[in-house]
Amino acid sequence: MNRIMLACFLSCAILTAHGQTLPNAELVNALRRGGYVLVMRHASSPRETPSKDTANPDNLKLERQLDEAGRSGATAMGDALRALKIPIGTVLTSPTYRAMETVKLARFNSPVPATELGDGGQSMQAANEAQAIWLRSKVREVPRSGNTILETHQPNLSRAFPEWGPSVADGETVVLRPDGKGDVTVVGRIAIEEWPRLH
Repeated sequence: MNRIMLACFLSCAILTAHGQTLPNAELVNALRRGGYVLVMRHASSPRETPSKDTANPDNLKLERQLDEAGRSGATAMGDALRALKIPIGTVLTSPTYRAMETVKLARFNSPVPATELGDGGQSMQAANEAQAIWLRSKVREVPRSGNTILETHQPNLSRAFPEWGPSVADGETVVLRPDGKGDVTVVGRIAIEEWPRLH
C-alpha cells in the first residue's frame, strides 16, 4: 500500500465512524474500564505572547501561556479524573509551553512531548498532512493500559478530523473508542469545565 493510499485509508477509517454520544454516567463508567483515547485541545491561552514582565518564570522563550481560566480548568480536570478513578496510561502532548503547562497543572503522570502534536513554532497556522496522518494513526491504537491522552492544537484537530476538529474548544476533550481493527468511534465530548461535574 503506497503512502497516498495509506493516508486515504486512515482518513476514511476515522471519518466514517460517526458513533453515538454516551450519557455522562455511562461515559464515566466506560472510561473507568479503560481502552479509550482522549484527544484534547490545550487549555485556554491568550493569542498574544507574554512580555518578559508577564511571562511565567520558566517561560524563557516567551511562548503563549495559559490564562487564569486555562490554569484553573487544567487543575480542576486533573483533580476530577483522579476523583472519578479514571485511569490514565500514556500521555502524549504538544511540546509547546501552553500544552506542557496544561499537562503539568493537570498532574498527568510522565507526559511525553511529541513534535507531531505541536505547532511547529507557527502558532495558529495550519498543520501539515504528515501531522494529520500521524494523529489519525494514533487514535486507532488501543491503549495498553488505562486511557491514552493526546493533547494538541486546533489546527492539528481541524486537519486530521475535519468533521469535528474545527469545533473543539479550548481544553475540550473528544473521547474516542478504537476497536483494534482500524475503526474509531466518537463516544463523547467533554468541555474542560464539565469534568468536575461528572461525579
